[in-house]
Amino acid sequence: MAEIPATTFWQLEVCNACRYCEGYCAVFPALERRRRFTPADVVYLANLCHDCRACFYACMYAPPHEFGVNIPRALAEVRERTYAEYALPRVVAGLARRNAWLLLTVAVASLAFFGLIAAFSPRGLFQAQTGPGAFYTVVPYLAMVLPALLLWLYAIGVMLAGAFAFAKDIGATRTQSGSWRAALAAAGEALGLRYLRGGTGGGCYYPSERTSNTRLVLHMLVFYGFISAFIATIAAAIMQDVFDQLPPYPLLSVPVVLGAVGGAVMIVGATGLLYLKWRSDRAPADAQTLALDWLFLISLDVVSLTGMLLLVLRETPAMGVLLVVHLATVLALFVSAPYGKFAHFVYRYAALVQNRRESR
Repeated sequence: MAEIPATTFWQLEVCNACRYCEGYCAVFPALERRRRFTPADVVYLANLCHDCRACFYACMYAPPHEFGVNIPRALAEVRERTYAEYALPRVVAGLARRNAWLLLTVAVASLAFFGLIAAFSPRGLFQAQTGPGAFYTVVPYLAMVLPALLLWLYAIGVMLAGAFAFAKDIGATRTQSGSWRAALAAAGEALGLRYLRGGTGGGCYYPSERTSNTRLVLHMLVFYGFISAFIATIAAAIMQDVFDQLPPYPLLSVPVVLGAVGGAVMIVGATGLLYLKWRSDRAPADAQTLALDWLFLISLDVVSLTGMLLLVLRETPAMGVLLVVHLATVLALFVSAPYGKFAHFVYRYAALVQNRRESR
């Protein structure tokens, strides 16, 4: 279990005694169901928090009050520690605190790997390639797919293992009563981004102390853009392996349409969130968590931008270089996923499931 600062327990006790924020978001009803707080309770509450910041601006004990109650920052610190605590294998758990180093190292190594392969391709790296299988004349099919598939499976495996360990620690696996109903209800909350609507229902206090639904909309663009791009990848695999149609595909094909829409909205969403974070109030923020947010959004932006450029310039001499850069950024995202902000959705979903079980 992650080490919890003593001040975090004290701040939660103050909130539980005050109860001014009763009914705000999901955290405070869950907090009020407890008389005492264990480290597991704090980890659970931290990952249930969606950082809407309503409690910070409503709290009479927030800075500059001498009590200095700052629940958003305290819970953000615990969330950041969660990523390191539940990252597997344990020998590399420290990568969660060196996410920038990991992203850069994997990106450079991937660029070197794909660059060397492409440099020795029969038609060269800087020649225009067209027609079915054009991508594979630059980087062979196995060299492109096998590393990506293995690293994606690794990332999924690590995040799922961490999620099960997290669920066990917070007590979500102690009873099976109503588990499917709770899981489905939590899935609905996650897909609808329910708790990004703000603790008072008027939106998040983001980037400042005025409510706004901008953060909700931008999160939806990133979330559903990613899902669209993921479905596009599955559609492309079906067209290739089932129907023997090699990429690149026509502009109006399912993979291209879904991939283009997903990439475009991810660029808008990630760039918009970066702008909000740049303008946001630093008082309720944790510096380490904010750094992980920046890295995650920048990596999504880079992957989306290189993918869109590859689509637009796929019949030009720039295709080879763009393909190598895009593949390298995708692999970097896969490798760093279990050790950065990408992993937050598995822990948050487990917390939402537990919250549904408790609220029954």
